[in-house]
Formats: sequence, structure tokens, C-alpha cells
Amino acid sequence: MEVIRKTQEKGNKVFLCTGRNREMARPLLELGFDGLVCSAGGYVEMDGEVLFDHPMTREQLDACLDVLHKNQVFCTIEGKVDSFADGDMGEFMDDVPEWARNSELERWRKTLAGQFGFKPMEEYDGQPIYKVVVVANRMEQFDEPKQKVGDQFHFAMQTLSGYGCVNGELINRAFDKGRGVERVCGRLGIPVSDSIGFGDSMNDVEMIQKVGTSVCMDNGSPELKAMSDMVCPAVEQDGLAKAFKELGLV
Repeated sequence: MEVIRKTQEKGNKVFLCTGRNREMARPLLELGFDGLVCSAGGYVEMDGEVLFDHPMTREQLDACLDVLHKNQVFCTIEGKVDSFADGDMGEFMDDVPEWARNSELERWRKTLAGQFGFKPMEEYDGQPIYKVVVVANRMEQFDEPKQKVGDQFHFAMQTLSGYGCVNGELINRAFDKGRGVERVCGRLGIPVSDSIGFGDSMNDVEMIQKVGTSVCMDNGSPELKAMSDMVCPAVEQDGLAKAFKELGLV
């Protein structure tokens, strides 16, 4: 937070760019960010102004859940405020040993443990939904879902090496984090080439590909590291602060 404030004092804008919905990001916004790209690009806000808001249709949601549940895939669905999870998804994640958890799966495991108050899927009340998060045993369980809804949704997937677990997200092809960055830059009147993006999982790919300078955390996905311009130390090692200094942002 110290380096974020220092770079803002120099005139730079700092945004959250996250797969989480606005409610889950809200506590961080109170720390002084200039805006956010959330729900993997489905909702974009700057200084309280909504720049983009694109939930999926009810027909799209029903189609996704029907084919995913048919293939024994555990799901959570995210609105702008509330999120809903299959009842046994948390137990499934808890069974994954600590050594096998990637950063994205670990975040969702803690989330389902109660940090953000997920509601049971059967309590879904019809509110607009932006994204579906998925966990399964095998990548093959997504073959039929990709055939049925792959034309409308990108499957951002990660495999836990050496363990029978696959996790990821279904992201509407109408948006992504990269296009969210474009919308922010357009509103600010600056070229996208002047942007810097930090990521750690495969739902950051479009952002990493779009920004002028891409950075992956050392605790992030090996695939994302390979496509990033640089790798900074892990979150626990103040990687963001060190990278801000190395890039001349402070």
C-alpha cells in the first residue's frame, strides 16, 4: 500500500483487476484504489463511475450449469454482490493437499470456508450473474461443456500437477480483463502501451497479453510466467512493492 500511494502521488492510476466480483473487492477499494476491473472484465468502474456492466443472460447461466452439473463439475456463480456455491464444493477443495494447491484454488478454498459468505446454490434468487467458477477431478469432464457453451464462454483452466483436481472459470467471450484495461485506458485517454499489469493465474492471460508491460508473481501459474515480460517475487515477499520500484513507479 505504501508504494501504491507513492505512485499515485506521482500521477499514476492504480486499479484492481480481478476475477472476483465487486462485493469481494469492496474492502480493498476502501484502501484508495482509483477503480476496478472485476468479474474478469464483466464490470468496470472508475472513481465511482460505471464504465461497463455485462452480466450473462439467464439462458446462458442455465445452459452452463446444466451441462457442468451433468458432468459432475462443482460450481460457484457470482453476481455483483452475492455468490452461490454447490454445497459440497468446499469439502472437495479441502481434500486437496496443501502442496497441490495453486494460488487460485487456495483463494477459493478460503472463500468457501466463510470469508466472503457464499450462499448455497439452492438459494440463488435470479440476480444477474457474471461468472461461473469450476472445480473437477479431470479435465475430460469439461469436454462436453466446451462443446455446448464454448462458443459463448472461454474456459480459463488450471491443472494441479500430480493431483486429481482441475479448477478454473467460465468467462463470457463478450469481455475479459484485457478489454477491461482497454476501457480504463480509453476513459483516461492514455495508450494501453503505457499500462502495467500484475497477475498470477490463467484468468489473467488476456490482461497480460494486452498491457504494455506484463508482470507475473513468483507464486503464480507457470504458464503465465512464461508469457509475461517479467516475474517478480511472491506476494508473501512484497513482490508488488519490489516490482513497482524496479519499474520506476515510485
